[in-house]
Amino acid sequence: MELEDPESKPVLLFKYGGNAMSDDRLKKDVLKNIGKLKAQDCDIVIVHGGGPFIKQALNEARIESEFIDGQRKTTPEAFEYVEMTLKGKVNSHLVGLLNGLGHKAVGLSGQDGKTIIASKRRHETLVDGKMTPVDLGQVGDVAYVNPELIYLLLKNDFIPVISCTAADEFGVGYNINGDMFAGHLAGAIGADEYVVLTDVDGLMKDKNDPATLISEIQLADLKMLVDDGTIQGGMIPKIESCEIALNKGAKKARIVNGTKPGQIQKIAGVFNIGTNIKK
Repeated sequence: MELEDPESKPVLLFKYGGNAMSDDRLKKDVLKNIGKLKAQDCDIVIVHGGGPFIKQALNEARIESEFIDGQRKTTPEAFEYVEMTLKGKVNSHLVGLLNGLGHKAVGLSGQDGKTIIASKRRHETLVDGKMTPVDLGQVGDVAYVNPELIYLLLKNDFIPVISCTAADEFGVGYNINGDMFAGHLAGAIGADEYVVLTDVDGLMKDKNDPATLISEIQLADLKMLVDDGTIQGGMIPKIESCEIALNKGAKKARIVNGTKPGQIQKIAGVFNIGTNIKK
């Protein structure tokens, strides 16, 4: 389901996280530049994570984190702190900064308006040479997206700022990978552009050489870059989220360096910024 008004503004959905969120000065510059796109008559949606803040909160509460294949096992006690951190600290701070810049931001999570319905993640890991089911606790996947509330807010000139938790149909809460959450939402709202803010300038053939930046690539060609090791580590889920967004309805996806906020406002122009991914 997409906005049907032929005169509707372009919708840009930003996935915000990483070092661009950890530094307070940088955070304000990022939001200021996103706000400039709003002033250029774009509708803005922001989805954020908060991994470093969650880690700090769990450490302060003396809750030990167990990682299984790189995924944090989330107990009910841990989820309480995850939700408290994402919604009560990170989300409210971003909303406050945007409002202080003159915008009308609204803080949400996937639970609000049943925007995202989650399902428990089923995971298997290798034990004694055999794939064995393992319980990750309250770690979830996106099962369904209902963008009605997002459309309502955009129509009334608000900026939705969304943290990546959601509940299943029974009201059980889940922590969802922020990249996957954002990709599904970008697809569901038919975003004109899904923008992933990272700590690098985009996809590069040689990650240590900025001159090898890939400015444009077709979605079908990404698998080859994963297979040959060009795309690796933390960039893999970001690429997967771009694939989800494009396959589910987003028009374009782009990977941009969030630590260089001046690049952000150029997205709406003719500038060739970051890596543009097309279906």
